[in-house]
Amino acid sequence: MSGYIQNFLKFRPLLNELVSRDIKIKYRRSVLGVLWTLLNPLFMMLILSFVFSNLFKFNIDNFPLYVLSGQVIFNFFSESTTNAMSAIIGSSSLIKKIYVPKYLFVISRVVSSFINLLAAFTALLAVMIFTRAELHWTMLLVPIPLVLLVVFSTGVGLFLSAITVQFRDVMHLYGVFTTALMYLTPVIYPLSLLPDTVKFIVMLNPLTNYLSMFRDVMLNNNLPSLLGVVVGLVEAIIVMVIGLYVFYKKQDTFILNL
Repeated sequence: MSGYIQNFLKFRPLLNELVSRDIKIKYRRSVLGVLWTLLNPLFMMLILSFVFSNLFKFNIDNFPLYVLSGQVIFNFFSESTTNAMSAIIGSSSLIKKIYVPKYLFVISRVVSSFINLLAAFTALLAVMIFTRAELHWTMLLVPIPLVLLVVFSTGVGLFLSAITVQFRDVMHLYGVFTTALMYLTPVIYPLSLLPDTVKFIVMLNPLTNYLSMFRDVMLNNNLPSLLGVVVGLVEAIIVMVIGLYVFYKKQDTFILNL
């Protein structure tokens, strides 16, 4: 274990450069640059709030905040895992030339997405202040769901990046999967409106638990339930272990398929 830690510390400057590169590439030749990280969720919040609050008449206090909080969580998962999926393929020229711990490419994509998450979180705080929403002390506990979500997303990203090197069709299928997953995550709708069968399926989605914890501490002034934290931790660890195992087993064959 100490060897892995020393190796990571040795290549940490490279990780910083990779994260910086990912962010620069994303906003290259953009006039507003990183501001789009704030504006995109705000624009989507306005559109979704207008459409769904008038179309379905959801009985939710401060529906724009409800939608934006859902976007913050789901968009991070979708962006981080989608970007991580192509991390190895996108860095093939560097991997072929020199030795670099290959997991760094995946982690850099997750970290750069986490920076975008922090910007979107800033937008959420701005909307809370603008709408005069009550700020609770439980907001200090927001690292709990965010850390669990990051660990979970990293595990998924490692798994996807490993299998995508050999099976490129995964890149196309995953877009369909994330679209379906969005509707199975209570980003827009409240769980209370769902039939019991559908609600049970939505509750099986790990993102539902992370999102519920996030909304509890940010909007509802509730402590995250002990059961929710334990389940979220177990899910994050299991997915991370699976992702690391698959990545470790396949990384030596990456060069043959790049």
